[in-house]
This record gives sequence, structure tokens and C-alpha cells, in this order.
Amino acid sequence: MSTTAFAGWQQPLHNLVLPVKETYKDIFHQGSAAEYEKAINGARELVTNFLHHNRQPFSGVSSATLKASFAAVDFDTPLPDYDSLLNEVQELYVKHATAFHLPAYIAHLNCPIVIPAVAAEVLIAAINSSQDTWDQSAGGTLMEQQLISWTAREIGFSNLADGVFTPGGSQSNLMGLLLARDHYAITHAGHSIKKQGLPADASRYRIFISEKAHFSNHKGAAVLGLGEQALVEIKTDERFRMDPVLLEEAINREIQQGNIPIAVVATAGTTDFGNLDPLAAIGNLAIKYKLWFHVDAAYGCGLLLTDKYRHLLNGIETANSVTVDYHKSFFQPISSSAFIVRDKQYLRLLRMHVDYLNPKDEDYDDLNQINKSIVQTTRRFDALKLWFTLRLMGKQKLGAYTETIIETAETAAQVIAMDPELELLNYSDIGVLLFRYAPEHISGEKLDNLNQYIKKSMFNEGRALIASTRVNDNFYLKFTMLNPLTTMDDVHFVLNTIKQTGAAWRQ
Repeated sequence: MSTTAFAGWQQPLHNLVLPVKETYKDIFHQGSAAEYEKAINGARELVTNFLHHNRQPFSGVSSATLKASFAAVDFDTPLPDYDSLLNEVQELYVKHATAFHLPAYIAHLNCPIVIPAVAAEVLIAAINSSQDTWDQSAGGTLMEQQLISWTAREIGFSNLADGVFTPGGSQSNLMGLLLARDHYAITHAGHSIKKQGLPADASRYRIFISEKAHFSNHKGAAVLGLGEQALVEIKTDERFRMDPVLLEEAINREIQQGNIPIAVVATAGTTDFGNLDPLAAIGNLAIKYKLWFHVDAAYGCGLLLTDKYRHLLNGIETANSVTVDYHKSFFQPISSSAFIVRDKQYLRLLRMHVDYLNPKDEDYDDLNQINKSIVQTTRRFDALKLWFTLRLMGKQKLGAYTETIIETAETAAQVIAMDPELELLNYSDIGVLLFRYAPEHISGEKLDNLNQYIKKSMFNEGRALIASTRVNDNFYLKFTMLNPLTTMDDVHFVLNTIKQTGAAWRQ
């Protein structure tokens, strides 16, 4: 067609196409539309084949075999055409890529992705906006800010809230700890850590976390110069959730020892158990002791989408900051995460101006998103994926997917609990189940060895993928259910595979 169908485009497309030298045909610009179309069509065909032909989550290829295939790759000698390139990528990557979308994949926190978000990825990569400043993004900035405001409202924050998209939950958690540290120093001692470095009493700062909290808290404490010694781990209850009674005891104990409690981190959806710490009780203690309250809802944020299970997040609205991973529980492609604060004033602790990027005289009414980030300058427009998803599908449909996952996990837990050959360790608020194959005549170290054998054998075969972890030094198999397409038929298939593999074990 000669003109675009989109409103606001005034010129025929043929008037915009400029002559192009063959040398520059690979650069994305006015004259390379044909080359772009050829490349995109080839990639699309590769994806379509991936969907059509994959029937199990993993090929079972060994690392040694796959490494050997890379020996002939020579970056100094380009391939002659797209067909050659795509064939190479098919053999080295796509053929052996883990298929998260298949219902027999119930291993890690990898969700299947929705198609509107995949379509958005094409625009994100091609237009290549950078979200750090308004003059590099414009409408993209406003889209991101509107999605941040929407998420904040779903959490229960007021219009004073703000936030920023991040590459993942670990960075968002780091930002929560950084603001907790800097907010305490500036409000209690007038000390700017950004300008003056750590104060003399920083070695006595204490942050309280569950013993089952994500490891990013430990990394964050180290990066922030507080060290892991700043973290006080609180024992959990029988459902592996932080015990508020023990939390308060720990706070008072640290005060008596001359240390300085500054923050508490609650987990809304633990990686190993899928359970939520009692947010309301922890939030009340944070208020009582004037602690920064950060909620790591990287996994549990999907509960924001459902009216039926939203109550599990009660108390999150009292947090100072929240981590949200859309690429875990909103069915978004990696990466898509956010850090949300209850009061936008908190983010001023991160602000820094430089003349070549965001000078003070061109602050665009707080539209420069770089003022809210800690380590990213150039940043891709990941928010567009969520915009596509919500505008086309809506919150309710995503919420229905979350409800299906939770209910399938509940049924799966009951099936495992009633099976005499299986030993269930936990029930989950969301969808993580720990259990082990435990035939009557095997126990102790041999039981660990048996389940390790099952995990490894199933991975090498690739028909069904599960994860594993250790609890109290015992080895457990793990289901992480994030796919609404996974039915109880699929669960029975995986459980039968586990038992058949275990029965074939030879001590």
C-alpha cells in the first residue's frame, strides 16, 4: 500500500524511502525495509517451527555434545545469507532451547508468555527507544509512568507513589535496601551517603529478613557496603513463612546489643515454597519500630491480578517499597520488572544531574526516568510489553490464569500427599511444591541419592523438567507451577515419570 493506515502519518511511504548503498543495507533505516522484512520473516519462521515441532521441554543434549558443535564457529568469516545464519542458530540454540511454554515444564520461575507482549518486542527492538531521558523516549516515558501508577494503585498506594522499570527482581530488591539505608542515614543523622559515603555507625545497621528470603538480599547487603553481617535471618513457621513473634524478639535483641535496626524485608512468594510472609503483621512491626518496610513480591505480584486470592497480599499497602516481576507472574517476556515506592520523595535520594544527559534546567517536569534508577542509563522500553498485554487482554484474563495455576497446584499437592510412594513437604499459597520419591525401604542418604538420580535422569531425557532444592540438608524435588495450560493430566504424567525413573534406580 502506498500510504500508512495510521492516523497522523501525512506522507506517502514512497516519498520517505531514500536511495541506499548496498554497503548500508544491514542498518535499520529508511532504505532497508526489504532487508528488514526478510530478516523478520526468517526469525518468525524459526519461532513458528519451535512451536510446531517441540514436544518436550528439553532435547536432552549434553553440554559436551553441544560445546563440540561450537568448535567450527568463526566470527572472522561471516555467513553468506540469512538462511545459513538461521540454520546455524537453529542447530546451536533453538533446537536445544528449554521450552517454558510446554505444560511438562514445571521447574523454575519461568512463565509462558502472552502473544501481545511478543509483538511488542518487535517494536521495542526496532525503534530502540532508551528510557533514561524524556528526549530519547517521549511517549514511551509516559507509557512507563502510567503502568507504574497502575501497579502502585493495584498494590494499594496513593497517587504519591512512583517507581521505575528494572531488568529484574534482584535489582529492585537492591534498590529497596539502598533506599532503606540512605533514608535512615539522612532522616536520623542528616548524613548523605551518596555524597559522604557510609557513616561511622553503618557497621551497626541491621536488616531483618526471613531465613527463606531470596539470595539477592545477601548480595545487596554486600554491594551496599553493609556486608552480610547486616542481615538478621528470622526463623520461619511450619509453612516456611517469617514468624512475626521471632521478628520482634530479634529487633529488640539487636537494639539491646547496641545495633541499629533500619529495615525489614518480607517475601510475598518464596522461591522454594511459594508462600507469603504475614505482610500485615510485619508491616505493623515496621511502623512500631520505625523501620523501612520492603516487600519482595517478585513472584507473588501475580496475586494483584485476581480478586479471589488478592487477600493473600493484605498488608503490602503499608510497605515503603515493593518489588514486582512482570516476567514471572504477568506472563511477560524477560526482562520486565519494576520497583515501586509508596512516596515519590524517596526516589530523590537517587537523583543526580549531569549536563550532557539530564541537566537541571531541562528536567521536563520530572519526566527523566534516569532520576529514579541506580545503575542503568541506557534502558530498553520493556514497559511496552505490559502495555500491549493489559490493553488487549485486560487484568481479569491474566487474573484468571493465575487462579487456574493456584488451583492446579492445590490439587497436585493433594494428589502427592495421598500417594504412598511420595512425601509432600509443603502446601503452597501460589504454586511451588516440594516433595520426594520415598519408597518404603529407602531413607537417609540413600533417599537423597535416589531423588538426585531422578532429577538428573529426567533432565537428561528432557520429556519433563522439574527443579530441586535442599531443606534442612535433605534433597527435595520441586514443582514450580506457572503455566495455566498445565492440567492434572500433565501433573500425573510428570509424577508417573518420577516414579518410573525412581523404580529403575539401582543402588
